[in-house]
Order: sequence, then structure tokens, then C-alpha cells
Amino acid sequence: MPVGEFRNDRARDRFLTVYDDLVARLWPSSSVDSDVVTSFGTTRVHRLGSGEQSPFVLLPGSGGPSLMWHAYVGRLAASRPVIAIDPVGEPGPSVQTRAIDNGDEWSLWLDEILTALDVSQAHLVGTSYGGWIALRHALRSPDAVASLTLLDPGGFGKVGPKFLAWVIACGLASFTPRPIRRALARPLRNLALRDDEAMPLVKATFGFRRKHILPTPLTDDELGRVMAPTLVLVGGHSQLYDAGEIAATVTARMPRAVAEVIPEASHDLVLWHPDELAARIVAFAADTPVRPDVV
Repeated sequence: MPVGEFRNDRARDRFLTVYDDLVARLWPSSSVDSDVVTSFGTTRVHRLGSGEQSPFVLLPGSGGPSLMWHAYVGRLAASRPVIAIDPVGEPGPSVQTRAIDNGDEWSLWLDEILTALDVSQAHLVGTSYGGWIALRHALRSPDAVASLTLLDPGGFGKVGPKFLAWVIACGLASFTPRPIRRALARPLRNLALRDDEAMPLVKATFGFRRKHILPTPLTDDELGRVMAPTLVLVGGHSQLYDAGEIAATVTARMPRAVAEVIPEASHDLVLWHPDELAARIVAFAADTPVRPDVV
């Protein structure tokens, strides 16, 4: 399988120009950024906050760089260290050199990053595709995961035509004139279409060829083996799943999981009331018992 990459140098430069501008305006200046070499390419990581507690590790959804967490990182970093990651194979400053063919390889990629950063255990926070990566890591490396907070995550069912049609419709809507785009946000149930600041970055992502596999659903047996304390938040209008079915599955199959449906949200859940969701993430991590051998 080929790797994800920009179509050409011009597309890369265009994206990174917009990315760097948004980082300067939206991302905390205290962030310490570095590149971590892994078996799958070089990964850009952003570290914020201080202290010796197990950090939050933020995993964005498909097509979204770490910048998608800009409304969260300040509140999260006030409670414990934060590591925000730009995944390989996605538009951003990371560079993929080897294909990732399955969930175990995604977990290996994440393990290599955290090992390089001397992180033995982390609170994983993921949305959409990033939520699936977090689940796969909890399966492969259970001792490395203090807790999981998953916002409308992948991994609980197949990605169907309804979701793919929504993604295409939202992509087309992003190129319409501003008044039309903002008006379409409601029927398409996507708050990103109202974000005038982020739209140039969204448009620039179309200069990237993404080659990742679709997230494979976890089996009932696999769900039962996820032992990390887990908070699953699902949009009531999620284009990915039937929210009620997923909440019931989580409750029945995952021994240490709590599921909650956010009625007004869809797959854009991460954009709904970031302050409130960040507070939920902080509180959930704080309630997680610390292993005696891990600080």
C-alpha cells in the first residue's frame, strides 16, 4: 500500500503556510514541538503543560491535524501534561515513509512515539479515526493506557455509505461561498462549516493523497479485552453509527466503559462545547486510579 503524501511541493507549501499561520494564532505559544522518528516516518509532536502525571495524548480524526484540539489544549494542560500528535499519512508536518496496514501497526507507531518521549503510561483522547487508534493501542499495549476518552470514535462498526456520502457532501460544501457554506452547516450537521478561520486549512487538505485503511470494527471479544477505564461519547446524530446501538454495545461489552449520547451533536462532536468536553476529559482522567509502578 502506498503512503499518504501531498500531491506536489506546491500543495505541501500551501497547506503548511495555512497551518503555520493558524498555529501562530490559535495554539499556545508555550508548546514545545519536536519530530520523532518512527518505523513509519517522522511524526511531529507538540508538548504542553508540566508535572509528573501521566499525560493526555491527543489523537485527531482523519484529515485533521493536531490543530483540531486548539480549543482543548489550554484547559487540559492546566491539569496535567499534554502531547498532541500530527499522525503520519495525514495532511500536516509529519512525513510517512511506510504504509500502516492494520491496527497493530498503528499501535506500534504510537508506542514508538511514546517510548521516544519517555512516556510509560498515558490517558489517550481520540476522535473518529484517532479514537480507533486509541482502542487498538489499548488492546495491544494495555499497561501503557491509563484511560481512554473517545469522541464519536471509529472501531464500533463498519464505515458505511452514509458516512462516506456525508464526508463528500461536507467537502463540496467547503468550497461554496461563505453564506451558503455556513447555511449548509445545519442540514449537514457539521459545525466545521461555520468555522471561517479553519476553512482555508480544510480546503488545503484536498492537496493531500490519504492512503490509510478504513478502521476495522473491534469484535465483541476484543471489546471485552479493553480493560482501561473508558469514556465513550457519541453524537446523537452521528453519521457513523446509530448512537443508541453503540452506547448499548459499549455498556454490554466493555467491562470498564461508560457511554453517553450527546443528543445535539453528530460526528462533529469534538466541536460542540469544547470547554465542557475538556472539563469532562480532565475529570475522567482524575478519577482513574494510578498504578503504583507508574507516576
